Amino acid sequence: QVQQVESGGGLVQAGGSLRLSCAASESIFRINAMGWYRQAPGNQRELVAAISRLGNTNYADSVKGRFTISRDNAKNTVYLQMNSLKPEDTAVYYCNRAPPVLTWGQGTQVTVSS
Repeated sequence: QVQQVESGGGLVQAGGSLRLSCAASESIFRINAMGWYRQAPGNQRELVAAISRLGNTNYADSVKGRFTISRDNAKNTVYLQMNSLKPEDTAVYYCNRAPPVLTWGQGTQVTVSS
């Protein structure tokens, strides 16, 4: 049973921005670290960014300084603000607990054109 829903993806030119949202059930959101992951065609799924229950964050080296993860505990929602997007950021983006133990949702497609 999928307990989180991702949204906010789309097509953007290189250098542009997108903001992804992930709405999760209260039972899994309130006490857990959450993460954003991505999977590009032919690649393994990788962790992009994670945020603890108290707001501590960490990022993959490839997105440091460009992406920002945040969470709104009142709305059970985690966000990923993506700036200065590059074609290599093209992937399906997913959210999950960190580490990921939930059933994966459908994700949201991000396509960055050059």
